[in-house]
Amino acid sequence: MIRCLVVDDEPLALHIVEDYISKVPFLQLVKSTTNPIEALTLVQQGDVDLVFLDVQMPELTGIQFLKIANGKAKVILTTAYPEYALEGYELDVVDYLLKPIAFDRFFKSVQKAQAIIQPSAKLIAIPEPVQQQQQPQNDFLSDFIFIKSEHKIQKVYLRDILFIEGLKDYISIFTPAERIITLQNMKKMEDALPERHFIRVHKSYIVSLNKIDSIERSRIWIGDKIIPVGDTYRDPFFKIIDGKNI
Repeated sequence: MIRCLVVDDEPLALHIVEDYISKVPFLQLVKSTTNPIEALTLVQQGDVDLVFLDVQMPELTGIQFLKIANGKAKVILTTAYPEYALEGYELDVVDYLLKPIAFDRFFKSVQKAQAIIQPSAKLIAIPEPVQQQQQPQNDFLSDFIFIKSEHKIQKVYLRDILFIEGLKDYISIFTPAERIITLQNMKKMEDALPERHFIRVHKSYIVSLNKIDSIERSRIWIGDKIIPVGDTYRDPFFKIIDGKNI
């Protein structure tokens, strides 16, 4: 078993990683804490093998933590800020997970850690995709993702998403009730969403197939919003639409 420690100043972020750890047979949660000083003590005592470490914390940043820990445990950084990735890798972190963290991405990261910490261990195949294939279509109604927006992590139900718009380093998630802005990239968001419900139609747009009201030439109507279909994405999009024509 790989002994794990989770350090994050946001309790909700702690719970997400704790839940993911519980699903992986070769991981054992030793401690989760919002206190980086307490966490550093456990690392220095040699009580943990792998640390899931947030970068932005008030008392001690993740980068400062890494420098003080001096390699006494392997570290996977978890944060919503991609600009820290390079510095983290220079300090020999195992991986860098951008929030919101999808389970399949988490699992790939811990497999990488296992290969370093337990090089002779047999890798375990991720069970999640099989479970997803067996899930009924109606599970979409209760499925959700967590999005970091401003100073909170917000739960967003997939059924509520109308479309997603990319804005350089940010994305906007539009629901009937609100617009949620988060530091994220379109590719990662696209990978996190179920393909049978969401499709990228433009370099700057992902749409919910369930929310499309009408399509006119290369324009999609969702409510009063007109979304263009880009040349690169036109054929895959219309192939799906043609498959649903009667």
